[in-house]
Amino acid sequence: MNGDRRIAVYGAYGHTGRFVVRELLRRGWTPVASGRDARKLAAFAEAFPGIETHVAAVDDAAALDRALGGTRALIHCAGPFLDTGAPLLEAALRARIHYLDVAAEQRATDATYARDAPLRAAGLVALPSMAFYGGLADLLATALLDDGETRVDAIDVAVALDSWHPTEGTRLTGERNHYRRWVIAGGERQYLADPPPTRRWDFPAPIGDVDVVGLPLAETITISRHLHCTELRSWMNFAPLTDLRDPATPPPRATDAEGRSGQRFVVDVEVCTGGRRRRARAQGQDIYAVSAPLVVEAMERIVDGRVRASGALAPGQAFDARAMLAALAERGIETRINST
Repeated sequence: MNGDRRIAVYGAYGHTGRFVVRELLRRGWTPVASGRDARKLAAFAEAFPGIETHVAAVDDAAALDRALGGTRALIHCAGPFLDTGAPLLEAALRARIHYLDVAAEQRATDATYARDAPLRAAGLVALPSMAFYGGLADLLATALLDDGETRVDAIDVAVALDSWHPTEGTRLTGERNHYRRWVIAGGERQYLADPPPTRRWDFPAPIGDVDVVGLPLAETITISRHLHCTELRSWMNFAPLTDLRDPATPPPRATDAEGRSGQRFVVDVEVCTGGRRRRARAQGQDIYAVSAPLVVEAMERIVDGRVRASGALAPGQAFDARAMLAALAERGIETRINST
């Protein structure tokens, strides 16, 4: 076992965590799996023989320290991140390792950014929301900008899913995350209007021209972390929200050898400044599965020094956004950038 290749994965037995473990193995890293549930961790160990495992509750600092010992970075996949984010980040600080997570909750991401000072002092990087929600839209928005450009008039992020079969973790997060959502309006953070606004958005086939509703997630926090927006709005089509709100909707079911569901997604980002409109789009399969190459690619770049700074960063701060998106193409994330 190569100690320099050991990466801790908390929540490794969860739906997204298993995708992350497979992605690490595919790239030649050594996952070290941990989580709160001993039974689920034992079942994981049977499915992934030879992987080191540690049972560690989020409120057991000593167990977390053992789980992270001797690793290079922590990829945190166990929500709700409103409850788990802070103790796992503090454990990473104690272990002096880099921290990444896949949080979609705005307040969890915001709380990680609040720990920027001790991270910079330790020379460490924290990258919250390095996933489908948060990181992907942030990279697309940043890829549209000229070098050094950080001020924009408006950014719209529109997400379309052809369906949404939520995991147990998604449902638990929805129950826990009862806070009002933030948007950027008039250059300041404000609460989303109640009821939320709606509009039309023209997505590519098979979604097409559909109604969307205001639904800001972690991208509001990641983008506004490093870009100064007068207006920052997020939208989603109604079909996946109908699925999500129906308690009878089953969890995702694997449809290919990689374990991905058949769900298709589109993320459209439009940036407007001084009358100039630029647009970027990402398309792919399975919002949970696609978070694995996003977060593992980011981890690799941090560990090998291809990161621009230390501290609590947004993806577009940390990396060359276009290079990052290009590297993800082989993992099924198709992007188009129209910056004219």
